Amino acid sequence: MIAVNNLGIQFGKRVLFQDVNLKFTPGNCYGIIGANGAGKSTLMRILSDQLSPTHGSVMQGPGERMSVLEQDHFKFDDCTVMETVLRGHSVLWDIMQEKDALYAKEDFSDEDGIRASELEEKFAELEGWNAESDAAALLSGLGIKEDKHYTLMRDMSGNEKVRVLLAKALFGNPDNLLLDEPTNDLDLETVAWLEDYLSKFENTVLVVSHDRHFLDSVCTHTLDIDYNKLTLFAGNYSFWYESSQLALRQQQQANKKAEEKRKELLEFIQRFSANVAKSKQTTSRKKMLEKLNVEEIQPSSRRYPGIIFTPQREPGNKILEVKGLTASVDGEVLFKDVNFQVEKGDKIAFLSHDPRAMTALFEIITGNRKADEGTYEWGQTITTAYLPLDNSAFFNCDLNLVDWLSQFSNDSSEIYLKGFLGKMLFSGEEVLKKASVLSGGEKMRCMIARMMMTDANTLVLDSPTNHLDLESIQAFNNTLQAFKGNVLLSSHDHEFIQTVCNRIIELTPNGTIDKLMDYDDYISDEKVMATREKLYAKA
Repeated sequence: MIAVNNLGIQFGKRVLFQDVNLKFTPGNCYGIIGANGAGKSTLMRILSDQLSPTHGSVMQGPGERMSVLEQDHFKFDDCTVMETVLRGHSVLWDIMQEKDALYAKEDFSDEDGIRASELEEKFAELEGWNAESDAAALLSGLGIKEDKHYTLMRDMSGNEKVRVLLAKALFGNPDNLLLDEPTNDLDLETVAWLEDYLSKFENTVLVVSHDRHFLDSVCTHTLDIDYNKLTLFAGNYSFWYESSQLALRQQQQANKKAEEKRKELLEFIQRFSANVAKSKQTTSRKKMLEKLNVEEIQPSSRRYPGIIFTPQREPGNKILEVKGLTASVDGEVLFKDVNFQVEKGDKIAFLSHDPRAMTALFEIITGNRKADEGTYEWGQTITTAYLPLDNSAFFNCDLNLVDWLSQFSNDSSEIYLKGFLGKMLFSGEEVLKKASVLSGGEKMRCMIARMMMTDANTLVLDSPTNHLDLESIQAFNNTLQAFKGNVLLSSHDHEFIQTVCNRIIELTPNGTIDKLMDYDDYISDEKVMATREKLYAKA
């Protein structure tokens, strides 16, 4: 349990939030959402005592233990992987250290013996004898194999460190668990493992994430930070989004009677709660929705970017033909002998255990890289717009955003260019920002504006949700669902792939899987699973 009383924080004259009174209770998972800069991470730092509030207090239940996902990836470089995870339960770790120090003494006294027996008792109470096996199970679930459990953290890759630190946060069944962007750098399979783990977790969880499928799978409540106001809603992210959109549409229907609006909202709640029962959500979460007061549903003041792709011409019958493509990095094969033909209306998700494989494929078919072997050919009617994984080369300049965007446009008029920037939420003085000082999210929105101007009928998207906030991801997702052309994409966003794509192509060093099915069916298909296992197995 975490109780927040009269909490407020401000930096100089800027008030982030004030007079916050909330209680987070066991058995619930609270998804914290809000625009970039709204204060999500700041709230997490206050709750975990890493930052002092301007006023107010944070309390835990008596004797409760809090665990936080570490953001410093170098903090434990001198520790082994196993030691790092065990440190997640600080009480147990301190007992283990003191116990080992006592037994290592050459002049072991009677007092030492009494103290050792006390420690052994506490150690047993905390199930210390199972600690290493529990830690090993967490690591294995998160994709860290046994042969690396006693490797030094400094010798682990950045991606592996993320997984170890996540295992550290989960270790020891903490009473209160705080996770800030836990799915970053995780592949889709590991995210699915984490979703399953947290859906069974019986204590209090607070999580910040841009992954909508993850939020939907684990959250019982949504805490919305919007214009200095914190509002707690029953239900997951999708419920919050769809209900707030419905409330907004109702607000705009001034002539509709109040009773009609109420009936519409009640019907929505009933439909949504029926769908919840089919997902991983528990019965208790379903009941919460059923108890929800209709008056609690309010329109959101959140701003969504206007992402619109309008193909100038309809694609012909020939889209893209790929024959025998092979790519490698430093002698390591990413994929070989890849053959596929893109059909009209295809929206394809490309998967691989190695994300470099998708980037290599996209770089090859967009003419930015040569294949080791093989050919590709676009149809004559096809115009492409490419969103690369690494966009840094586009922003190594001192141009303001209007001048930056004009580089990619046939129409250099300021009104035309400002229109596209406005759709991407750059307004007023913001359009005069230098391209070189933009944040990751701002750069992505500029790249999307650049794509929109091409009027392309085929979109090639390498990790399109990277750096974007939930509002931009949602808007991008909605647009791609309605897009009349072809889409080739790679993503770590489950919801994005599931709702946009109708075909899956998986690239492995030993062959390709190509299935005309949605993502949820693909990952649950037993034949596909067997094929994947075979293709990823080392020769």
